[in-house]
Amino acid sequence: MGRGSLRIHLGAAPGVGKTYAMLSEAHRRAGRGTDCVVAFAEPHGRPRTEALLHGLERIPHRDVEHRGAVLTEMDLDAVLARRPRVALVDELAHTNAPGSRNAKRWQDVEELLTAGIDVLATVNIQHLESLGDVVESITGVRERETVPDEVVRRADQIELVDMTPEALRRRMAHGNIYQPDKVDAALSNYFRPGNLTALRELALLWVADRVDAHLQRYRSEHEVSAIWGSRERIVVGLTGGPEGRTLLRRAARLAEKGAGGELLAVYISRSDGLTAASPGELVEQRTLVEDLGGTFHHVVGDDIPADLLAFARGANATQIVLGSSRRPAWQYVLGPGVGATVARDSGPDLDVHIVTHEEVAKGRGLPGARGARLGRSRLAWGWAVGVAGPAAVAVLLSAVDLGLANDMLLFLALTVAAALLGGLWPALASAAVGSLLLNYFYTPPLHRWTVADPKNIIAIMIFVAVGAAVASVVDLAARRTHQAARLRAESETLSFLAGNVLRGETGLEDLLERVRETFGMESAALLERAGDVEPWTCAGRAGRGRPVGRPEDADVEVPVGDHMALALTGRVPPAEDRRVLAAYAAQAAVVLDRRRLREQAGRAHALAEGNRIRTALLAAVSHDLRTPLAGIKAAVSSLRSEDVEWSPEDRAELLEGIEDGADRLDHLVGNLLDMSRLNTGTVTPLIREIDLDEVVPMALGGVPEGSVALDVPEALPMVAVDPGLLERAMANVIENAVKYSPPGRPVLVAASALADRVEVRVVDRGPGVPDEAKDHIFEPFQRHGDAPRGAGVGLGLAVARGFAEAMGGTLNAEDTPGGGLTMALTLRAAGAPAVAEETTEPERQPS
Repeated sequence: MGRGSLRIHLGAAPGVGKTYAMLSEAHRRAGRGTDCVVAFAEPHGRPRTEALLHGLERIPHRDVEHRGAVLTEMDLDAVLARRPRVALVDELAHTNAPGSRNAKRWQDVEELLTAGIDVLATVNIQHLESLGDVVESITGVRERETVPDEVVRRADQIELVDMTPEALRRRMAHGNIYQPDKVDAALSNYFRPGNLTALRELALLWVADRVDAHLQRYRSEHEVSAIWGSRERIVVGLTGGPEGRTLLRRAARLAEKGAGGELLAVYISRSDGLTAASPGELVEQRTLVEDLGGTFHHVVGDDIPADLLAFARGANATQIVLGSSRRPAWQYVLGPGVGATVARDSGPDLDVHIVTHEEVAKGRGLPGARGARLGRSRLAWGWAVGVAGPAAVAVLLSAVDLGLANDMLLFLALTVAAALLGGLWPALASAAVGSLLLNYFYTPPLHRWTVADPKNIIAIMIFVAVGAAVASVVDLAARRTHQAARLRAESETLSFLAGNVLRGETGLEDLLERVRETFGMESAALLERAGDVEPWTCAGRAGRGRPVGRPEDADVEVPVGDHMALALTGRVPPAEDRRVLAAYAAQAAVVLDRRRLREQAGRAHALAEGNRIRTALLAAVSHDLRTPLAGIKAAVSSLRSEDVEWSPEDRAELLEGIEDGADRLDHLVGNLLDMSRLNTGTVTPLIREIDLDEVVPMALGGVPEGSVALDVPEALPMVAVDPGLLERAMANVIENAVKYSPPGRPVLVAASALADRVEVRVVDRGPGVPDEAKDHIFEPFQRHGDAPRGAGVGLGLAVARGFAEAMGGTLNAEDTPGGGLTMALTLRAAGAPAVAEETTEPERQPS
């Protein structure tokens, strides 16, 4: 059985009806006879959603006990054993309870798909991993339950479940989303109209981008060349001149007028390298394009208007922006120019904007179409002068008798002019036509093709030789100019490429895409193998051409060493391009090596960090854990000794020592386990709304009585925290403060409300910590100053900060005015704009 299909119901916010839409789809499929089961669905007490669960088979959930609470999870094994045709899985981004087979529910879904089971799932736009920063900037809430974008993009179908912000707020006000006691807080925080509008636009644009990707793939597969104006795409034609920045800004304003508008800048360089483009200007314009949110493309082509239109149609563009020509007015006699040609050939489905700028008529713009090294217009004039010129001179000389010598000089001047304009062949044609006309009209016998005087034969031969020599010199000069210009273009390309690679600005796929675009190929791939007989593997690929498994299957193969090759498909470029291709291939190998070295360095760093932690852990075990064990053993051995009669006071002291040692062991082992949970990412806070005065007193159990003064007002708002994690964090911070506070100076624990946060400050009057060490004290296995090993393994503050951040709070160290250290623990107040973050157990976020 093949892989199952995934259909995702995507929403912009809780309550838009994703679960309802998923269940409705399941009823439609079940009505057609499809075997559908509900693997996991959370109706959140909504009557209409619960009504849709009736009539569908439900797989019993799996109960998991965690920290005294019973969590409900999807029973993956039961679903796999049942093997339905379609399984319904709610809340794709949900984090499974500790001890589950997979950390995330989307990983459970991957197992179902691999088993050939189709899945209907739901997810909110704010849970996409790449949008975390954007959603946080909109709502002020950092989503901690996320799903990788690629998981959602790989879905076979994505259905957007949409609802206007006004309708969603009405649903909230009617109690159809949250419980009545949470409605007011939600409406005034997360469910504000601005937040919902921004999230809705985010969802619409994300889905539109995916639809557009499908459209582009369909157009490519079906070779659709016509433009489908599904969205505004604006192509800017750049010449490398200073007017490019004006064009880009104008095009960006056009793109902003349409929702989802896209900006594409393209620079078309001629294959012979004859261009006046400034590399520095192109770099600046590329940066400007990226700053404006567009993309920059470099294409090689000789027919600029045709190549520009081909690029625009290939990108499914709707508008082209060009600058007014920089050519002087007299040059228009040579042709209409790129702008007029593009506007003429664009057709009815592609709009062309000609933008004026300060450089109009000050120099050449986009180069015209090219016929040869000397240019099409020069060739045309060369042939006109070489062929029609002698005939015109013959007509003029028929009325004037200047003598044979002067007549030959006039015809020779035309031959030289034809050579200067058109090169070798127009000059040879001019010499041939001119010699025939001289022979027929001006050398005796007249009007006959014979020559009576041998001197005239020598003169005509000299005439032809001079014309051929001048034409050869002009052709050689043009060829040298062509070679010099091409070498300059190659050097500029390679220097720009090398600079990007050395600065680390180009990844392997980006580099291959640039090769493909620059040389007009369908695909580019870097292939490698371990040995001469080993199979080839693809290290990186760009483009949509046919996949290439071996270098010999490609249209162009550029070897890089013995076991690596750059393979390109699409066309066979000229031989002179292989030098630049070889440089690109070598740079691709460098990029690949650098990427692997970076990965190895990352692994080495992780191993070094792990070894550092293991070394510190061994040191802690060898000393900090052995010391209390030795004290307990000595006290127990003394109590069991029959040689000594202990008084009640001595026995009580020994028992107290055993109890103190056991408490120290319990504290050390607890911190070690907590640090291990933080490092492995298995800390899952169970957020509750609770009063601080219910938790803070419980954190004082490990400190001497009277060593702490509490100032926690009863009027403080409730906080949204995990009570167990908060207690452990507070206990570690308070114990650390008491440890360093001088005798007779109790530690102050004070709490206050700041906007939508509640801050707890633990103030001591100890020696304090210098500024450069304030972050260092929160690292694992760190003790500040000359603290003895018996003071602990250096995990207390690291665990406290980890727990605080897991609950969405912060823990920072500050100086105490007058001397000492203050630990500031900031927590989220209940009812603060964090409704979407409350997706933890046992109360999941609604759909």
